[in-house]
Amino acid sequence: MNDLYETKITTVRWLAYDLAGNAGWITWVVCTILCIKQGLTLFSILSIPPALLMLIGVGELISERIAKLDRILPKKRLYRGFGALTLGGIAGIPVCIIGLTVRSSEKLPLWMLIGAVLCAVFAGLCFKGYRKQK
Repeated sequence: MNDLYETKITTVRWLAYDLAGNAGWITWVVCTILCIKQGLTLFSILSIPPALLMLIGVGELISERIAKLDRILPKKRLYRGFGALTLGGIAGIPVCIIGLTVRSSEKLPLWMLIGAVLCAVFAGLCFKGYRKQK
């Protein structure tokens, strides 16, 4: 059985979550690319898995929008979209803490921490807003 999940959050709230979450994953991905361009280090390598999770989530969300599934999603798509984005943000937080201790004079880990938190919180709020349909 393919369970469907629906969100009842308002359009205004949806847009606020969407804008903040987008700012978060975009910040993370751009900063990850900049880290890699500076050279492969433990920090840049650890930054890749959260970026991949975020990109998987974004790719899924784009395909959901194309299919007009914005507010009602099958469980698999919900987890692959908002779940992956939320997990990517959460996974990025400890990476940033490592980066802040190792690269304390650089601003990149701080920007990445901001991006990870935005992604985790706002994708998580969207994710949490979905309820199983009866």
